[in-house]
Amino acid sequence: MKTTDLARRPGAVVFALVRRYTAMGEDEKLARLRSIVKELGSVVVAYSGGVDSTYLLSVCIEVLKPQNVLAVIADSESYPRRELEEAQAVAKHLGATYQVIKTNELDNPQFARNLPDRCYHCKRELMTRLWEIARERGLRHVIHGANADDLGDYRPGIEAARESGARAPLSEVGLTKADIRALSKQRGLPTWNKPAMACLASRFPYGTPLTAEALRRVEAAEEFLRCEFGLGQVRVRHHDAIARLEVEPQAIPLLAAEGNRQRVVQRLRELGYIYVALDLGAFKSGSMNDVLNR
Repeated sequence: MKTTDLARRPGAVVFALVRRYTAMGEDEKLARLRSIVKELGSVVVAYSGGVDSTYLLSVCIEVLKPQNVLAVIADSESYPRRELEEAQAVAKHLGATYQVIKTNELDNPQFARNLPDRCYHCKRELMTRLWEIARERGLRHVIHGANADDLGDYRPGIEAARESGARAPLSEVGLTKADIRALSKQRGLPTWNKPAMACLASRFPYGTPLTAEALRRVEAAEEFLRCEFGLGQVRVRHHDAIARLEVEPQAIPLLAAEGNRQRVVQRLRELGYIYVALDLGAFKSGSMNDVLNR
């Protein structure tokens, strides 16, 4: 089967192929990835500056050369300013041609209502924009950085991307997050150990409407915690008047220490929260999906 047929095959078939490739070693997966990218010919990469999309962009530049690769960064209220700046810096470091586009997810009621299919509507709009850019630039494909681990969680955005005809080469060859970090380190990519980062909308319980003001509040709270305490992985989960802090286990005593606790409470109350809670369950990626499992 040619890899160009993969995006058109039913999702269950794609997942079966991913499971088969996951059993391969890193070298085999990388060879397969290079083969797929070469076959694509020219691409628009949905680029966020994270571990996965940075590695994918790096491989595309190596295989296809920079003139056949365009990285597109979607700038919106749910994308932290720090991430936008870092994404542009890394793209320049890689020698990539990149473009920043403004997306307006909050204008879409199906996104702003924040129901469990929120990511589907966001990704569908983004993929539409990326295909438009691909046609304008004469580039043949749109690709994104979903990896094999992403298929084990609730990710409606991946379905929207697949429906659009976009490809996810990393997941297609069975590369996991651990694989991508290891391969990124081998390449000397500055993102190899970057903490996982989801869009700010993921900090809100499903059903809580999303607003620009609330997104900015969450961003400011997380930026404070990172800068003030040097935290790598942190989430401020927004429960109306309550900020529920998820940090890594070793950081819990740091924030609970008396002086630090008072500084955290003071700053988050300045931002508009009334109550500040430290989650003893610690950081968990995608924890807002737990309610769906119940």
